[in-house]
Formats: sequence, C-alpha cells, structure tokens
Amino acid sequence: MENKITLRKAEKTDTEQVWQIILQAKEQLRLMNSRQWQEGYPAIENITCDIEKDYGYVLCRENDVIAYAAVVFDGEPAYKDIQGKWLTDLPYVVVHRLAVADDAKRQGIGALFMQKVEELCREKGIHSFRVDTNFDNLYMQKILYAMNFVYCGEIFFEKGERKAYEKQIMNHKR
Repeated sequence: MENKITLRKAEKTDTEQVWQIILQAKEQLRLMNSRQWQEGYPAIENITCDIEKDYGYVLCRENDVIAYAAVVFDGEPAYKDIQGKWLTDLPYVVVHRLAVADDAKRQGIGALFMQKVEELCREKGIHSFRVDTNFDNLYMQKILYAMNFVYCGEIFFEKGERKAYEKQIMNHKR
C-alpha cells in the first residue's frame, strides 16, 4: 500500500519540522556551491511569518512533513520590474522557499509539491504560476523545465538577481 501524500496549510506546530527541512536544503545548496540561501535567508522568522499569513504549505506523507513552501496568491512586488516579459498579465500564484526533507529527496517530491499547487490554482481559478530561482539552483531549474515552465527573464531582489519562470495553467487535468 502506497503512503498517501497530501498538501495542506502549515500550522504553528509544524514550524520546527519545517525549519529543519529548510536547514537541510541550505546545507544541500552549500554543498553544491550554490550562493542561494547562504546569507541568513530564509530565517526562521520568514517561516513563522509565512505560517501567520497563511502562505505556508506543507506536503505530508501520512503525518510526516516532507516538503515546505510559501504559496502566495497576493503577488510578488519584485515581479513588477522584470528584465524580460511575463507570458501573461493574469493573477498568479508564486512559490517561494520550496524545500524537501533529506529523507524524501530524489523521489519527485519537489515536482509533486508544484503539481499540488497547480491543482490548488485550478480550484481557485488562477491560470498563471510564477517562480524565481538563483542562477545556480540546478535542482529547481530541472523541476521547472520538467513541468513546462518558461524562462521569462531576470528579476531583482535586495540580495541579487533571480531567473524568473512562468507557466500558464489550463483548466483541465492531464
């Protein structure tokens, strides 16, 4: 029997488990010589704020949290000034801080999280999905290409530029 995997909003009681997953992801990026997440971001305050604002989501296998991300339907101010062009001007969802637990890596969990967000978008009538990532985060770029996201250009945050991607979400399920 396969373990059931579900997406749900993160709760305050998930904070410590989510933080451990973020720390594992930071270490993985460091070992890959990635500059992403190496200068104090994300901090535990980012996670607690995500959860307070109802942005935090967890992917669970049974009762174990195996992945986390902020799923934001309110927009991302930095996305207004893209060096390039978005595919659409539609309302969109953005995923920030996607991280997968070490014991769930290499099982397609990151892509599954993104697919579950797409399902959430369909339920909410949102037809655009945007993501940004560091130029050297090859894991995230691989997920985005595999899921048919389109590279749209560069966006800029205080800590530097990021590659920006968008995917149009169709109403039907594949």
